Amino acid sequence: MARVTVEDCILEIPNRFDLVMVAGQRARDISAGSQLTVDRDNDKNPVVALREIADRTVDIEGLQEALVKGLQRIVEDDGPEEEDMSALEADGGAAIEDAADALGMQIQSAQDESAGGGFEDVDDEVLGREG
Repeated sequence: MARVTVEDCILEIPNRFDLVMVAGQRARDISAGSQLTVDRDNDKNPVVALREIADRTVDIEGLQEALVKGLQRIVEDDGPEEEDMSALEADGGAAIEDAADALGMQIQSAQDESAGGGFEDVDDEVLGREG
């Protein structure tokens, strides 16, 4: 295959935007030293990536997953593990209170909030603003 056309690759990835993103990811992988699955033939990395996609010699789903992972900025935390929660429940919340004290925080119970605790309204006059 001397030239790569979009029509060759569209059969594998129907969405042209997805094709560009996946081919870009593969080209970055090639630049990072990934093994080629087709002959280079003096082509640049993006062309080699498109040829690999058209020839079905790369794992497209793997490339898509790598692309998503590479673009993620925040790793979602599933929350505390079950054994961590059972340990917290076993000590009656003392560990939470110790951690709050270390951070200089105060913990209010639900009873304190219903008795008038919690957030307070601040008047604009106190802050020096005109309302």
